[in-house]
Order: sequence, then structure tokens, then C-alpha cells
Amino acid sequence: MGPALLSVVVLGGTGLLLFVWERFRPLRRATRPLLTRLGVNVVISSLAMATAGVAVRPVVSHALAWTSSDRVGLLAALGLPALGRWVAAVLFLDLGFYYWHRANHAWPMLWRFHNVHHVDPDLDVSTALRFHLGEVAFSAAFRALQVLLIGPPFLAYMAYEIAFQANTLFHHSNVRLPLGLERALNLVLVTPRMHGVHHSHVRGETNSNYSVVFPWWDWLHRSLVLAIRQREITIGIPGYSRPEDNRVFALLTMPFRGQRDYWGQQARPARVKPSVSSQMLD
Repeated sequence: MGPALLSVVVLGGTGLLLFVWERFRPLRRATRPLLTRLGVNVVISSLAMATAGVAVRPVVSHALAWTSSDRVGLLAALGLPALGRWVAAVLFLDLGFYYWHRANHAWPMLWRFHNVHHVDPDLDVSTALRFHLGEVAFSAAFRALQVLLIGPPFLAYMAYEIAFQANTLFHHSNVRLPLGLERALNLVLVTPRMHGVHHSHVRGETNSNYSVVFPWWDWLHRSLVLAIRQREITIGIPGYSRPEDNRVFALLTMPFRGQRDYWGQQARPARVKPSVSSQMLD
């Protein structure tokens, strides 16, 4: 089984499992009808995946071929043994995505597109791939630069890509895990309760918890917020909370129209400042 087919099988199976699981053991109550949201998310996600196939995959493949043949990048300069190169590649790739995610929140032009992901009024596994195709196109340049700077081995990159996509599905899902188990998992992985805070409609909570696979980058950069109860979280962006904001045409054109006040009059301020001492709550 080739890497591409393996990726499809792993991610398809993971997504289906999580979708069924969150129907029976939801972490948060849904606020909108599932089928309506699901239809919108499938369309937006399909456009995103098509853009990734046309723009991201060929660009990354060319960059990987060049770095592999010419020994370009940080890892080549470090002269690490094979296992060390794999470990370093995975860590540097994940750290790079932390910075890319943070940039999508900090830079107004990028946020216009990333906001399409955040205005989903509920958070579940169907949100995981719901990105504006423009954001995916921008990420092609970032991913190429990332590969050229790091120079990861091809198989290490593919292994990380599968882990990246699988954990994106997992931490966006609405599955309820026992709190003790999730606290333990959160020592090494971004989990649903951690990422649920990131989709809060409170600005100080949305601008936290940027990590994708490993949660350690939020600890190191003091951008971690865990001490928020899930039942106190309203998912979405206050300025884009009308039902008509979550329709396909509105989402596709949203970055190109005049932007509203994203945060408006919030129901409550952020209760916890980003900190390394937050403890996950139910």
C-alpha cells in the first residue's frame, strides 16, 4: 500500500469512527441541525481538498524531491543520524504549523480566510477540513518554504502528514473522553477539550491553543488555555453568528467582503490568561 492510499484509508477510517462516536458520546451540545451544517462543511471541505490536490501536493512534492536529492535544509546541516533526522523533522514540522496557525490569527489578511473555519456554529469532526480554498492556496507557499528550510526525509514528512491530518480530525471532534484519560493524552497530543477552547467566541480564548499535534508549543509560548468548562463555551465568532453566515456562498465570498466587528459585545471576558499552569476542566 502506497503512502497516498495509506493516508486515505487511515484518515477515512479515523473520520468515520469519530463521526459515529460523537453521535453517541458528545462533549458539547449541538446548537444547529446536523444535516444542514454537514452539507455546508462537505462542500467547503471538498473545495479545500481539491485545492490541496492541485496546489499544495505538487508544490510540496517538488520541494521534497529537491531537498532529498541535494541535501538541502537545516537537518542536512546538522548531520544527524537517521533516527535523529526523523524525530527532528517531525518536531520542526509541527512547530512550523504552530507558527503558521498563529499567523492566520494575527495577520488580518490571513484571518479573513481562516475566519471561515471558525464561524462554524458547532465544532465536530466535520469542521476539521472546513477551510476556505484561499487559505489552502496560501498554505502551499508556507509548506514549500517549510520543507526547504527543514529538509525532512520524504517518509518522515509523509508520516507527519498522516499524524497531522489524523489529529486534526481528533481534536476537532466532539467526542467525550473521560476527563482523567484526556488530561493524560493532553500531555502528548492536542485533544478535543483543548481545541474546543480555541473555537470559543471569546477573543482571548480563540487566540490560544494553536498547536496541531503536540501541545508543547503552547506551553513553551505561554499560549495555553485549558481551565474553561466546555459547557461555558459558545462555539463560533460573535460577529458572524447569523444562520445565513454559515451558507456556502456566504463563506466563499466572506474574505472578499467588508469585515464586520468580529468580537462585538461578548457574553463574558476571557477568564484565564494564556498560561502554562491551566488545568483542563470538563
